[in-house]
Amino acid sequence: MSRPPSVAAVDVGGTTMKGAVFTAAGDLVVARTVATFGPDGSALTGLLDLLHDLVDAADDAGLHPAAIGISSPGVVDAASGTIAYAANLGWRSLPLARLLEEEFAMPVAVEHDARSGAQAELTALSGADAEHAVFLPIGTGIGAAMITNGAVVRGATGAAGEVGHIPVVPGGEPCACGQLGCLEVYASAAGIRSRYLAIGGTTARTTAELAGSLHSDPRAATVWDEAVDALAAGIVSMTATLDPAVVVIGGGLGMAGDTLLLPLRRRVQQLLTWRQPPRLLPSAFGPHSSIVGVALLALDPPAGERRGFATRAGDCLSGTAHPVGVSPR
Repeated sequence: MSRPPSVAAVDVGGTTMKGAVFTAAGDLVVARTVATFGPDGSALTGLLDLLHDLVDAADDAGLHPAAIGISSPGVVDAASGTIAYAANLGWRSLPLARLLEEEFAMPVAVEHDARSGAQAELTALSGADAEHAVFLPIGTGIGAAMITNGAVVRGATGAAGEVGHIPVVPGGEPCACGQLGCLEVYASAAGIRSRYLAIGGTTARTTAELAGSLHSDPRAATVWDEAVDALAAGIVSMTATLDPAVVVIGGGLGMAGDTLLLPLRRRVQQLLTWRQPPRLLPSAFGPHSSIVGVALLALDPPAGERRGFATRAGDCLSGTAHPVGVSPR
């Protein structure tokens, strides 16, 4: 008797990797979160160890591991499955799909983390929103997936969407990329936290705590206001270039909800004096967009089943639906 198929998906971040196994219907079999870098300091070793764990879990649950999906930051050539450059991971010209296919003997899909997330978010949109959209996940860094006429914009080198390196503050603070005043410096979760500490902030230990202390901590309010200004400038630039109907805000910082979205909407409206701004919406999948999206890419269900798979997978990861199969260790 043939075993039901499953997909192993991993969202590689600069600090942690999130892994999951899903059935073809989107049921969660197992979920893991591990440090990105393995004992030898290699992100690739950490990824291989996690994937072996996930594939074993699928086998233990009586499922056939049919495909692997990897979501990665950096410059990603999805067609060849190559990570051209991912500074935070130490990867350059890494033929990731080929390496993993040789290791696990199954198809592997590799995609940029923002573009992976957009695959999930698009299942929650319809009409013009799904045809012309920007997905803007804000985490350790800031990237974007841009959809025009229903197609993802990749660019000549696969680097379209690296909006974290749009200079938004002329002559501003230095960025790791070598430029000054980049959006990522002012508005990424890591950038906000770093700038808070630099001006003497001591109350908030995390960006989430910082967002919750805006009324009681003047330093937190200062860096938050500057982050909103920077994000608004970046969104205005994208709006003038792409004319999206919606901008979906995701990633860890997107979980701040109205604490971010309300002042951001006001600021974008103030800056866009010549036209109506795009609607700014919260992510439908929260911090799980990329892992759900890359599972969709790897499994490649029929168009009519994509929304159902994504909804079920997202509900399981968020805890509103129960996993099936083995339990997380």
